[in-house]
Amino acid sequence: MTTPREPTPEPRMRPTKLSTLFVAALAAAAVAWLVISRFYGDIATTLPWLPPFVMLGLALVEAVLAPGTKARIERRNGAPPVNPLAVAWYVVLAKASALGGALFTGLYAGLLTWLVPQRGFLTHVGQDLPQAIVGVIGALALTLAGLWLERACRVPPPPPDDNRVGEDRPGGDRSGGRPGGI
Repeated sequence: MTTPREPTPEPRMRPTKLSTLFVAALAAAAVAWLVISRFYGDIATTLPWLPPFVMLGLALVEAVLAPGTKARIERRNGAPPVNPLAVAWYVVLAKASALGGALFTGLYAGLLTWLVPQRGFLTHVGQDLPQAIVGVIGALALTLAGLWLERACRVPPPPPDDNRVGEDRPGGDRSGGRPGGI
């Protein structure tokens, strides 16, 4: 009796789908619009500036990481090898940033779509509009930077004409630059 072969395990982490981000942003916008339309009068303070600036800062960090990580993965122009664990951390950061940025884009967009028509009726709205606008920009920047960093972390496929075994890296080193081949 022969036992059936187990299929080769496939990678479980897939690229972030734009449709997922779009649906998350739309759902967040709808919820934000409903909540803000009901409770805006009960809020005593203006919107804080910190969240939009944190998102812009994180987007900037990820935008700086993306090209360097891509160059190190592809070993372009003598770039040093990248630590595989660092790439895994970057992918987790990128996926979380893309989804979080999409949710915050929806939140600030829903807030903005409620605030703009109310501008002439409520005096407090004028104080919250700048934060909402910067919030949309920061959240969208975070989403795009997360997608860029995630794309930069992809390992390129081996060349199709390369039939050499054990010579994926220059000099035959498959370890990513670590001694001992570990």
